[in-house]
Amino acid sequence: MNALLLGGVLFVGLLLIPFGLPGTFVMVAAAAGYGPLTHTNSPGWITVAGVAVLAVVAEIFEWTLGAKYARKYGGSRRASWGAVIGGVVGAFAGVPVPIVGSLIGAFVGSFAGAFIGELTRGAGGTTATRVATGALLGRVVAIAMKSAIGLFIAVWILTAVLLH
Repeated sequence: MNALLLGGVLFVGLLLIPFGLPGTFVMVAAAAGYGPLTHTNSPGWITVAGVAVLAVVAEIFEWTLGAKYARKYGGSRRASWGAVIGGVVGAFAGVPVPIVGSLIGAFVGSFAGAFIGELTRGAGGTTATRVATGALLGRVVAIAMKSAIGLFIAVWILTAVLLH
């Protein structure tokens, strides 16, 4: 029963990831709390430390890939910072759409931040649009990578608990 409840919490953590919420850290907290709450040594502190490192790596990917792709598509440093800041602001501000608002906000924010960054640098509309499209693609790749890492974290935690 305890492992089933843990699986449910891990599933909720996975659902949070695409929306820009800290789902990987919810999973790390679940792993860290499982042992003390069930009075066992499972999943073990090596597993908890390992998944915590993976969660940090996933966060770094999420916040930097938009900027990297903006630069890859010919953007300036200003566009890169615009993509990062716009993505963060968009994710937190969201749009008034239930459930997926923060996801849409992060995409729109990354695009708009890079676009504005390029325009204020003096680039034309075509260049700014290309760079902003790169930032948007970077955000999509970042969410996909973070979701894959989150799935790996969930499998690692459940495997450690079930094999203990």
